[in-house]
Amino acid sequence: MSDMQLPAERRRLGLRIAATVLAGATVVALAPAAMAAEPVRTGVEQSPAVPDRGLQESLDALLKASGSSAALAEVRDHGRAVWRGAAGTGNLDSGTPARADGRFRIGSVTKTFVSTVVLQLVAEGRVELDAPVGRYLPGVVRNGDTITVRQLLNHTSGLFNYTSEPGFFADPEDEASVRRWLDEGRWTTHSARQLVDIANRHEPYFPPGTDWKYSNTNYIVAGMVIEKVTGRTWNEEVERRIIRPLGLRDTSMPTTAGAVPGRHAHGYFKLPSGRPVDVTKLNPSMAGAAGAGISSAADLTRFNAALLGGKLLGPAQLAEMKQTVDAKNGTRYGLGLVQLPSACGDLWGHTGGIPGYSTVLIGNADGTRQVALSQNPYEDVADQEAAGRAKLEFLTKAGCGDDVTAKSGRALTVEPHMLN
Repeated sequence: MSDMQLPAERRRLGLRIAATVLAGATVVALAPAAMAAEPVRTGVEQSPAVPDRGLQESLDALLKASGSSAALAEVRDHGRAVWRGAAGTGNLDSGTPARADGRFRIGSVTKTFVSTVVLQLVAEGRVELDAPVGRYLPGVVRNGDTITVRQLLNHTSGLFNYTSEPGFFADPEDEASVRRWLDEGRWTTHSARQLVDIANRHEPYFPPGTDWKYSNTNYIVAGMVIEKVTGRTWNEEVERRIIRPLGLRDTSMPTTAGAVPGRHAHGYFKLPSGRPVDVTKLNPSMAGAAGAGISSAADLTRFNAALLGGKLLGPAQLAEMKQTVDAKNGTRYGLGLVQLPSACGDLWGHTGGIPGYSTVLIGNADGTRQVALSQNPYEDVADQEAAGRAKLEFLTKAGCGDDVTAKSGRALTVEPHMLN
């Protein structure tokens, strides 16, 4: 849930979800030696995936360069998991190794699920992409009569990003402020209307349709449109239309429940004093339809394959989803879907982050190959460029397979900060 800020900017923002739920949390490092020495690496889980020394070494290098406490990933090819790997420590207190089958918070990858539901409603004739938001939510959104549903989904609405509201999160430089957020703020329940009302107090960034700026408010409103049209919450519709039909057993879209269920690597935040604090549990209503989801690498790759393979949307709606605008950062943005140029053609997916977790989900255009990567950011990293290169190298190898760098010598052409 972010403006895709540069790493240094995100580092200063610390706990602010505005800097973490789309482009992921700050790239961070391993636990201090007093808590955990060199993290335990679990290697590759053998079934049903097969070993790949190169990918495991690349994931290990990514863990070291980015300073995450844990990382896990899966590569899926033509409907089969061909590799799974994990690196690092899933729990700094116990030293438990990270597991490749663990669940994690997915942040703004949630947006792709929400956009898919909206486009299904378009196919059913219940929502029009170019209809004003005010038709569905009269009086709820500032400029709602001139902002279209499409402009919500591709971030051209101009709506103020509610997570940029001063004071919405703690001051990362003030330990007392951070401690208050950890003790109280992260448990606060926010309704969708409350989050939209925060945005409504601010002038729009620009007139609708005239520019592009990432705003989590767009997807809070999209979730409200789903509820208005269907009579069920966005969470319920994602469950009914995507999670259950695809058999995504590790995926959930919580409203206020604070825990990550099942096996999972813990997420941490580093206090200004240097002490790590476990932030795995939090109230996800702070992110809502913009970033509250929980999943696993296996479920995410299955979802991406189904979406791009045409199993969730018809050709017309999938084509609409891939109609992109310039996102000004080396990528293009469709309707809840990011287009990433690479050596093996365009890759499609989304990035996401929320305190303690950073996610990338990408797949090729025809839905035959997918990669999901989760990291647990922890400490600041001195060499952000090296961290970006390590992530690009891993995603290129994983996303493009054998016919990538050997043929072209190119990695993903997206700017490194998009993937941090």
